[in-house]
Amino acid sequence: MQKLSNQFIGVDQGEAVVFSDFENGGNMWTGEGSRERRQRVNFTERFRGRPAVHCSVSLWDVDTATNVRADVSADSIDADGFDIVFRTWGDSKIARARIGWMAIGAVRHEDDWDV
Repeated sequence: MQKLSNQFIGVDQGEAVVFSDFENGGNMWTGEGSRERRQRVNFTERFRGRPAVHCSVSLWDVDTATNVRADVSADSIDADGFDIVFRTWGDSKIARARIGWMAIGAVRHEDDWDV
């Protein structure tokens, strides 16, 4: 559990289209086996430290003739941003994916002193 001792807590959130492979025949749509896409997200303001980040699928367009397999996570989290990671495997065909995210953590206040 992350315990926040700062009275100034920041919540940043957004969405990112991680890929749209249907139009261009990309490997998430046409490939098989293990596949991964990453997209860097930069926070609108720097956190004091590493925030807690939650990712979820907000849109996905998938083929109904194959099994749907997906793993969505946040990686390389630091005070400035993180990587959204979308993975699939087997014969899954995913045309596009949009991922929603939320980061919660301590932020600086204009009255903070660096001692």
